[in-house]
Amino acid sequence: MSTPTTIAVRMYNVGFGDAFTVTVRHKHETWRMLVDCGVHSQGQARPIRDSVQAIIADLTEADPHHQPHLDIVVATHHHADHITGFACEEWEQVTVDEVWVPFVEDPADEDARRIRGGQDDAANRLLGLIDRRVHELGDGHMSAIVEQAYGFALNSRGNAAATDRLLGRNHSGFAAPHRVRFLPSKDETANKIAVDRVGLVAHILGPPRDARFLKRMDPPAKQSWPLVRAGTSAETDGRPTLLFNPRYIARNPLPGRLPRAKADLELDKLIDDDDRLLRAASILENAVNNTSIFFVLDISGTRLLFPGDAQQGAWEHVLSDTRNVDLVSRLALYKVGHHGSHNATPRRFVEKDWQTQGYAMIPFGLVKRWAKTIPKKSLVDSLTSHDHTVIRADVAPDVVPGKIAVNGDMWTEVTLEA
Repeated sequence: MSTPTTIAVRMYNVGFGDAFTVTVRHKHETWRMLVDCGVHSQGQARPIRDSVQAIIADLTEADPHHQPHLDIVVATHHHADHITGFACEEWEQVTVDEVWVPFVEDPADEDARRIRGGQDDAANRLLGLIDRRVHELGDGHMSAIVEQAYGFALNSRGNAAATDRLLGRNHSGFAAPHRVRFLPSKDETANKIAVDRVGLVAHILGPPRDARFLKRMDPPAKQSWPLVRAGTSAETDGRPTLLFNPRYIARNPLPGRLPRAKADLELDKLIDDDDRLLRAASILENAVNNTSIFFVLDISGTRLLFPGDAQQGAWEHVLSDTRNVDLVSRLALYKVGHHGSHNATPRRFVEKDWQTQGYAMIPFGLVKRWAKTIPKKSLVDSLTSHDHTVIRADVAPDVVPGKIAVNGDMWTEVTLEA
């Protein structure tokens, strides 16, 4: 009887961010990939350096007689919650054969220079506007709206130290020189990457180059996950959702002095400016998400899907090809996009395209401002009702010997056979 090929997918609990290792063991061969390593500044489970040290310690423990090694590092896109951990100097101890980054990071690619340059310029301009806005207010404090816009803009800026290491620039990098692949390649044959020694094929399906797909963020209304709105909501069992506590609702005309004071303060202009900053920062945040590397690992028929934080347009690009639909129809595991947000996992994928039982792993840590919307409850419920086992990074699942392992609050691992 032949020894089965095993696939271990380990999700590190970094907080609101992604860090996954994939380890494939086939006979006497072992292959390891790290997909992302970062965390949002306002949603850390622990300092990102602690997570980096845990990942490297696990690599060392796996092969104590050799330098810690990764065959592939994938940085799906340049948001801080996916790559900020690569700024840590501990990576200088680790040998890496290849780094995969989206094509937008390629300085020799004309499309990439246009897209990436525009994103960097927009992020820097937004940060400048926000600084000016805070200065205008005079007290050094940001409103909640401006603070959120600042977080988006900062998250979307290049994360230069991490990017330098990933691309091997400025004398930074890993323990030895590594190859960098900018994906997907314009040469379609280069987007199917085989590792014969462990029976693995990586199918690189995105990001798209077409601007029509890159700018498409949200699903059409009929395909959206239910949102909480004023009035009734599918997520509150039809109960009214009040926007204000009744004590703050004025029942009688306001005294004449209050409307005049409001006009003098120009609050309408202030709120409009803040909202515009937030809208611009949100558009930028989502545009970077749509440049995520979107790929399927196929290990002798056992398939894993890693879409980064791809949103509606990137998914439409992938699912417009029937060959790709077939690839994602029989998955053993899906890394849930964008921490379970409403616009990063299409309803048609959950309700129609994914036809087999499997694991849905959600890398999530609490960020207070998104506590009611991420992860999206209706998405999580639908994944469960379609017979998928949902595993969240912030909630330790029950241990299932040989299938689900837990290491305190540091990581959860799913083991599959091919």
